[in-house]
Amino acid sequence: MSNTRAMTITEKIFARHSNKDFVKPGDLLEANIDIALANDITGPIAIEEFKKTQIQKVFDKSKVVLVPDHFVPNKDIKSALQAKILREFAKEQNLTYRFEVGTMGIEHALLPEKGIVTSGDLIIGADSHTCTYGALGAFSTGVGSTDLGCAMASGSTWFKVPSSIKVIFNGKLKKYVTAKDLILFLIGQIGVDGALYKALEFSGSVIKEMTMDQRFTICNMAIEAGAKNGIIEPDDITKEYLKDRSVRTPDFIYSDKDAQYENVLEYDVSELEPQVAYPHLPENTHPISQAIADNIKINQVVIGSCTNGRLEDIKMAAEIFKGRKVHPDVRAIVFPATQDIILKSIELGYYQTLIEANVAISTPTCGPCLGGHCGILAENEVCVSTTNRNFVGRMGDTSSKIYLASPYIAAASAIMGRVASPLEL
Repeated sequence: MSNTRAMTITEKIFARHSNKDFVKPGDLLEANIDIALANDITGPIAIEEFKKTQIQKVFDKSKVVLVPDHFVPNKDIKSALQAKILREFAKEQNLTYRFEVGTMGIEHALLPEKGIVTSGDLIIGADSHTCTYGALGAFSTGVGSTDLGCAMASGSTWFKVPSSIKVIFNGKLKKYVTAKDLILFLIGQIGVDGALYKALEFSGSVIKEMTMDQRFTICNMAIEAGAKNGIIEPDDITKEYLKDRSVRTPDFIYSDKDAQYENVLEYDVSELEPQVAYPHLPENTHPISQAIADNIKINQVVIGSCTNGRLEDIKMAAEIFKGRKVHPDVRAIVFPATQDIILKSIELGYYQTLIEANVAISTPTCGPCLGGHCGILAENEVCVSTTNRNFVGRMGDTSSKIYLASPYIAAASAIMGRVASPLEL
């Protein structure tokens, strides 16, 4: 007989942050937050809303984090003003963590790297891909700027507890199949609204073997299935990553064995091919063999973003580009997610490999992912990107097309001049 008071990891985090012994899906509650995050697009609106409260100081200067990363380095006067508002507010409030060009990075890579987020946290961010931190065993989700502004003042916000869907990936991944392929496959299976306002809890033997970089990728795109959050129970890999890194003591939380799930999805991914999401939705996925047969000519490749701009992603790209050249009809751009990733990439020789292959390398920025800068697409241009969304006009002109794929597929495509597999090289 199941325990009616058993809880999932997501439910337990809500219980602890709302001082309750037990919560269940559908409960409305006010929960204390560990981190309130905003960027240079959403931050200025949140700051304006915070000032409307007439509260003079944020609830905790160490728990409000502002990261300028979307249009930074500033691309125009308007974006410069956005970044200036963040800079001045951070100084005025004496925020513990102040980031600027030269020290900042893409927010969802930077915060884990700096240990600002940790296991057991409840994190909100005025950015939909805040769900990335679920890879650490935290509850993290995106909110609107108004909600964030109020939470900056109060230190809490209201939630409806989501029901959970357990996703189990078993088997042994083939060569060149990555976390990006797993999450694209899942979204292709259930659709962009298949987990609407649900918690996606990832598990299985494949997840247990994944590095932290890979886990961040898979949780980052939970929102692309409509999920409220993505989450992975902490294990030895998590603990090793957090060791000597977390600024707060981690709280390692696990789902009860008899916890109730709305659904359990189990997949043996031993035969899974690398996946490619065709325009104009992440759910429009096809195996790489289909994409090769379709002979999709391309103009640009982007490797980076909060999804795939970590060190392991740069390593994948360098592995494929080693001793090869970008196709003369293709522009290949790599966006490392943080300054530390840049430094390590230089030390490991990845930068030399990329430059010798005629790849352009950017400073950390979200750049073209949201149609920002540093790689906007022109009329009818086609891009293979390791980013997370391929909506109409997402990276530029509304007639342009985006194919989502892993760094392996993106790099091979840059070399071949069409959507391609490393196995073709």
